[in-house]
This record gives sequence, structure tokens and C-alpha cells, in this order.
Amino acid sequence: MNFKIDKFVVAIIIVVLFAYLFPNAAGDLPLNTIGSIGVSLIFFFYGLKLSPEKIKAGLKNWKLHVLVQATTFLIFPLIVLCFYPWVNETNKTLWLGFLFLAALPSTVSSSVVMVSIAKGNITAAIFNASISGLIGVLVTPIWMGLFLNSNTADYSLATIYKNLFLEILAPVILGLLLHRFLGSFAIKHKNYLTLFDKSVILLIIYKSFSKSFSDGIFNGLGLPMLAGVFIVAVLLFFTIYFLIGFISKQLQFNEEDKITAQFCGTKKSLVHGTVFSKILFQNASFLGIILLPVMLFHAFQILTISVIAAKKAKHKI
Repeated sequence: MNFKIDKFVVAIIIVVLFAYLFPNAAGDLPLNTIGSIGVSLIFFFYGLKLSPEKIKAGLKNWKLHVLVQATTFLIFPLIVLCFYPWVNETNKTLWLGFLFLAALPSTVSSSVVMVSIAKGNITAAIFNASISGLIGVLVTPIWMGLFLNSNTADYSLATIYKNLFLEILAPVILGLLLHRFLGSFAIKHKNYLTLFDKSVILLIIYKSFSKSFSDGIFNGLGLPMLAGVFIVAVLLFFTIYFLIGFISKQLQFNEEDKITAQFCGTKKSLVHGTVFSKILFQNASFLGIILLPVMLFHAFQILTISVIAAKKAKHKI
């Protein structure tokens, strides 16, 4: 089997290296303002591409939807929460990074693409991946707010929800309202819009990591620790993947629904991760460490799900 290296993962690695070598390369550029505008446009285009008809059509398979959303926003965080008794001042930021990863919504585009390749339930995948992002706007800040205080970050739920509404929900709603007029345009140019999305994400990653490197946040984080973070991310992925498979069997899902549940339920959105981190943690110097588990998990999930999807597709030929 040929393994393809995801270009976006390579771009992330290059950007992190660039942030390490040139943390002040942006100079006086207003990266916060540029990032905020970029985020709003990402979610405006996201709203444009959402089809109300497809979302309505996907409502019928409620057991599958409950399993995916419960896994995404409840089981995932509860697994990470099990390790809270071992959290101390040394490892608290990394643990918060894993909680942040666990509380994030599912990713839309790659979930749907991989489900399509594996011959799963595409309509249900579109519904769950789309609705997950909207639920995450409400749920992710609540999970993080349970373990953050004014000493950890400038964290106010009222301020956060206001910013999330202005930068994310309002653009999505506007996009949905304009879907019937501009939806076909957005779908036709989805490749360009995806390139724009990734460019904004890379900008936010550069800003986050350049500040962390400048403040010396990674000084005590060696290769053994990085390897440990990656191993934990891998174990977390497979724990959720096989758990969803077991529950799907108990619920007597057919193969198409099981594929959709496992693919959508194990995915975490790097787009939402970088965007939410910008709003939830503002300019916190530890933001690079918070994003580290998300980025490692993202790279691994893309590779693993791609391989699994290809195998399932071959079995169905």
C-alpha cells in the first residue's frame, strides 16, 4: 500500500520550525486582527457550504447521531478526565492540551471524504460533522472552563461566548442564510476555500508557537516528552475507535453506519482547535503546548483513517 504524506501536516511542521527560527518574523503586522478576520471568513464560507436539506435528511438516524456526538463531547473528555488525579504543576498545561483536544468537535471535510472512500453512510457523516462544529461552540468552552481560572488564563465564559458568536456563529448563520444564493459558488470553488482555511490556520499556528518559543515555554520539553505526548494521542485514538466499534455492534449498526460512527467519532478538528484556542486562551504564552496534542493527533488520525478507509474500500470492491 502506498502511504501519502498529507501536505498540510508537512506545512504545519515547516511553520512550527519557522516560528522557532524566526519568532519575530511578522514584525509589526497585526496578526490578531488578520487572524480574526480570517476566522470569520472561514466560518462564513462554512455556512455557505452547509446544505439545510442534507442536514434535515440526516436527522432520521438518531442512534448513530447520539453515539457520534456523545463520543465527541462526552466520552472523549471523560477518558482524559480519568487522569486528572495525577495532574500537578509540572504537567498541568499538557493535560489541559489533551482535555482541549478531547473537547473539540469533529472535523468536517476529512470525515466526509474518508467515509465516502470507505463506502460508509455519507449523509449521516455530513450531518454529524456539520452539527458537531456548532455544538462545539457551546460545549468546548464549558469543558475548558471547569479547569481554567484567572491564574491559568484570562478566562470569562461571557466574553468567550461573545467572541465565539461574533467570530464564528454569526458568520455561519449569515452563510446559511445566503446558501441558496451563493452555496453553489462556494461548492464550486471549495478547493480554493480549503486553501484559504489552511492558510489562516497556519497563520494562527505561527503566532501561537512564535510566542511560546519567545517566552521559553518549550525549554523543558525534550524529545522523550514529545514522544510521550504522541504515544498518548495514539492510545487515545485507538481507545475511542475500538470503543465505538464495540458500541456499534451492541446497537446492531450495519457496516455503513459503523464506519461513519468510527470515522466521525474519532476525528478532532484542527481548524476548530486553532480557532477556539485563539479565542479561549487569547495571547497566553503556553498556547503552543495547548495546541501540541491537537496537532500530533491530527497528523496521526489523517494517516490512520486513510489507511483504514482504503482497506475497507478494497473489501467492498
